[in-house]
Order: sequence, then structure tokens, then C-alpha cells
Amino acid sequence: VQLQASGGGLAQPGDSLRLSCAVFGITKDYYVIGWFRQAPGKEREGVACINNSDDSTDYEASVEGRFTISRDNAKTTVYLQMNSLKSEDPAVYYCATRFPRMVGPLSRRIADYNVWGQGTQVTVSS
Repeated sequence: VQLQASGGGLAQPGDSLRLSCAVFGITKDYYVIGWFRQAPGKEREGVACINNSDDSTDYEASVEGRFTISRDNAKTTVYLQMNSLKSEDPAVYYCATRFPRMVGPLSRRIADYNVWGQGTQVTVSS
């Protein structure tokens, strides 16, 4: 199983960016993908997650209403649409999954994920 994150870049406050997480090697219909971020000097935090079998989602409070996690119909890519970017959003963003499957409720806890993609840098600067 491999995850590949992309789509990061430089944006101005108020701009939008869309991150993509390509999922390789998962053949079952059910899996959970989470997006996480880590800013310099800070702990990694869970930003959003999605259960791709029922499209249920969960968001960290500071991004709810601004960020949207979604998947494509083929269930091979998960997106993080980031709108109204703020100065507190810059970080390296990672996508992750629990393999073979997540047990229990939808979670943004780092400990519940065991397969991680490489990060993609998001910079917000005027």
C-alpha cells in the first residue's frame, strides 16, 4: 500500500489550494484516508478524514467550513480542498491510512494510522 500526496505550493491569504492523495494497493472498498499537517516546531495534527464507504467525514475545528475532504468515484484519489487559507495553515501536509482497515469510529488520531505518504508543502504568504 502506498500513498502519494501532491498539490502543495505557495498561496496568498484567502486563496485556495487543492491537495491530492493518490492511493495505491488498496483493493477493498472500505478504507479511511486522513489528512494531517505539521508546521515547524509543532506536533503533527489531524486535519480531516473520510470514510470512503459512506463518505462520512470529520474535521479539525480550525479548518471546518474552509477545508473539504472528498474522494473520486474510482476511490483511488482523496482530495483536500483548502479555501480561505490563513496564516496558520502553512505546514507540510500528509495523507495516511490504516491498513488493512480502521476499526472503530472515524478518527483523526495519528496513532490510528499506519501507512503514510510523503508530505507536500503548503506555504501561505502575502
